[in-house]
Amino acid sequence: MTSVTSPLAGRAIGLAAVPDPVFSGAMVGPGTAIDPARDSTEAVSPVDGVVVSLHPHAYVVVDSDGHGVLTHLGIDTVQLNGEGFELLVNKGDTVTRGQVVIRWNPAAVEAAGKSPICPVVALEASAESLSDVAESGDMKAGDVLFNWK
Repeated sequence: MTSVTSPLAGRAIGLAAVPDPVFSGAMVGPGTAIDPARDSTEAVSPVDGVVVSLHPHAYVVVDSDGHGVLTHLGIDTVQLNGEGFELLVNKGDTVTRGQVVIRWNPAAVEAAGKSPICPVVALEASAESLSDVAESGDMKAGDVLFNWK
């Protein structure tokens, strides 16, 4: 079983609350979402693994069991063209849970008219394979968001 931990400090809100139908409809995969603390500037790895996809606004880490976890920093943030996002690792790097992947500013994302809400999604997973999914409550980076069996 893989425990997926929060890549950000903030409040768990569940995927259904994400202001994007692709995420809220779980079309990308099941999981949850974090409404980040506006002063939180570091997005960390939710699992130990390899960074297989890396963009200023999103990254995927795959663990040793082959579980890929997508962290998406804000909604429609691809339109910011990387402005305000600082990549601290490279695609192909091995990272540990809690290691900083991207530095960013949720308040600046919000000021630019985008939602800073961050979906955290289990890629190629069934909803039934996730348990203990956090859909409310305050989270610190590193708190368990869900378990994936």
